[in-house]
Amino acid sequence: MAKLLSDTKIQDEIEKLSGWTLEGKQIQCVRKFKDFVEAIAWVNKLVAPAEAAGHHPDIEISYNKVTVNLTTHDAGGLTVKDFALAEQISSLN
Repeated sequence: MAKLLSDTKIQDEIEKLSGWTLEGKQIQCVRKFKDFVEAIAWVNKLVAPAEAAGHHPDIEISYNKVTVNLTTHDAGGLTVKDFALAEQISSLN
């Protein structure tokens, strides 16, 4: 099981990520797109990095808005896995 990060480490890591916020025991980003088709196309880009990491985000799609939440469920909070995947997600266009 992955080790939970300290509050200090979480703050350090979240400051490095553009477009992500801390929401309780998870980190979140919200992306808006031109339409539903673009939103789904972007979500499909998440599959490969999530599968490669063996770490899967919680995703909510509302027409052209995609909300991505990351937390390490089996650890009960945030771990390095969440920030590593967030960094990869941030690089997707």
